[in-house]
Amino acid sequence: MSTPSEPGHDRPEPALSEIVGERRHLINLAYRLLGSLAEAEDAVQETYTRWYALSRPQQEAIESPGAWLTTVAGRICLDVLGSARVRRERYVGEWIPEPLPDRTEWPGGPAGGSGSERADPADQVTLDESVNMAFLVVLEAMTPAERVAFILHDVFRYPFAEIADIVGRTPAACRQLASSARRRIRGTQAPPVAPAGQAGLVRRFKEAWEAKDIEALVDLLDPDATMIADGGGLVGTVLRPVEGGERIAQYLIHIADKAPGLTLLERTVNGGPGLVAQHVGVTVTVAAFSHSGGRVTRIWAIRNPEKLRPWTEVGQR
Repeated sequence: MSTPSEPGHDRPEPALSEIVGERRHLINLAYRLLGSLAEAEDAVQETYTRWYALSRPQQEAIESPGAWLTTVAGRICLDVLGSARVRRERYVGEWIPEPLPDRTEWPGGPAGGSGSERADPADQVTLDESVNMAFLVVLEAMTPAERVAFILHDVFRYPFAEIADIVGRTPAACRQLASSARRRIRGTQAPPVAPAGQAGLVRRFKEAWEAKDIEALVDLLDPDATMIADGGGLVGTVLRPVEGGERIAQYLIHIADKAPGLTLLERTVNGGPGLVAQHVGVTVTVAAFSHSGGRVTRIWAIRNPEKLRPWTEVGQR
């Protein structure tokens, strides 16, 4: 404890391990709020920059550094979400959240195997139902305040009194925001599919695509299925959703004909069974799926190379 003659100077500054130990939590929070690993990393970096800009007395006056970091990260993400809406209106084609790999499925294991806290942020995101692609896509339709209130309360279990301090609204207003977000989620949820059933469906889809079996593909696709591709204007792809099982199957066969030598790998994408397409060993597409009634209802194909950085790097390990 400090003495009257040396106020605060015998107290250690908040333990470095405590501050750095919050990084995983902050990355998990920021990715769910922003849907972009790169933006999440930037938000967390800015959070730490603001912490280290405080004087030591200011740091010592903070009762809970972890709560302070979360509050700051939440506010930064709220600001980013506001500006992201404008940027995404100018985005070329459809915008899909950045896909996350499961590093344990690739040769060489997880990145940053030394256990360093500065490992790639993709290694620090917990792959659960709150990062599956269907869930993240619904989050994109929410207002920034809805998204922040919902994620903080329903996913991370923060009380509305603390969320109010981040969002700048009353606890009652934050409760309403989370309730509105919850209704959006319920309105789009498909009946749950067992993991084994999902993996089997994706495997059959892969085999039909490799065989260029259009009838098998049509049978595996819901008649009202939709495929959305994200190239960001950096690579060639469809700019609008492809709707209908038959049209999707025809498009996939067209792609297979145009890109001979394409290798399809079964990989976990955002915690669920997905496919990775590689050409000459380089990841060119990551596809996530949604299913219902034993058929594929949604395909999200991410081709924007800026969003495939974790997949390209992990494939090289």
